[in-house]
Amino acid sequence: MSILASTAFAQNVMDLYPGKIPNAVQAKDYAEQKTVSGNGRIGFSKVFKPELYMFFAEKPNGTAIIICPGGGYSHLAFSHEGIDVAKALNAQGITAFVLKYRLPSDQIMANKNIGPLQDAQQAIKTVRANAEKWKINPLRIGIMGFSAGGHLASTLSTHFADALIEDSEGISLRPDFSVLGYPVISMGQYTHKGSKTNLLGANASDTLIQKYSNELQINAQTPPAFLFHANDDKTVPVENSVDYMLALKNNGVPAEAHFYPAGGHGFGMNNPTTSEKWFDSMISWLHAIKMLD
Repeated sequence: MSILASTAFAQNVMDLYPGKIPNAVQAKDYAEQKTVSGNGRIGFSKVFKPELYMFFAEKPNGTAIIICPGGGYSHLAFSHEGIDVAKALNAQGITAFVLKYRLPSDQIMANKNIGPLQDAQQAIKTVRANAEKWKINPLRIGIMGFSAGGHLASTLSTHFADALIEDSEGISLRPDFSVLGYPVISMGQYTHKGSKTNLLGANASDTLIQKYSNELQINAQTPPAFLFHANDDKTVPVENSVDYMLALKNNGVPAEAHFYPAGGHGFGMNNPTTSEKWFDSMISWLHAIKMLD
């Protein structure tokens, strides 16, 4: 796996796949788009070449987290739901990886339903395969996601046994824990319609809807989860996190959830309506579940 040139905001960037990208089809006139907003936030859309942005802590403690930015499966909020979080994790000694995953499109994928999940599976396979070189404990690798990235993180957490990538080495694709921020979880009643349509299409079958309604896919092997969500979220209803938490509880899986009275959607690292910092609470939780020294 070749390491590409460093960027202004990541220590290294690497191609997610060492060779051919699975499930990919050639598309003419399909170009990735990068945006920079007035406040300096970086975003990407039309992502067809998946990459892993690597942030190495000065004093690594062995824990690693792969971050999936949100964006409704139509773009990636790469700065405030990726880079900013990675830097905060580094300050805690946690090695961080921001996943620039493919955004589902019939133009570039033979099956757009599975494209993002393939990239998440490849990301955790890559991190676990390089654990010794990157000073990571292979039993302390988590997945984090915001909004639609939270759907991807919860999909990996509930569909890890179904390998959609080449894994002849038999490397475990199961995250050891997950962190889900105002996540899309369900493709049913409480879904975010844009995320659902972008991932599953406008006329998804009941079977497909149930498969990617991750609150219905939890079992005793699902990784422990830390969730945070605002009750007044009008984009992704808080019931997504509530139902996931309850399903974890009913299957005997440890979970901690923080529900804020206000904050809306997409607040990233800082919910301005409260002095409580989900990030600090998450660090305490990681200590509690023995995923952080």
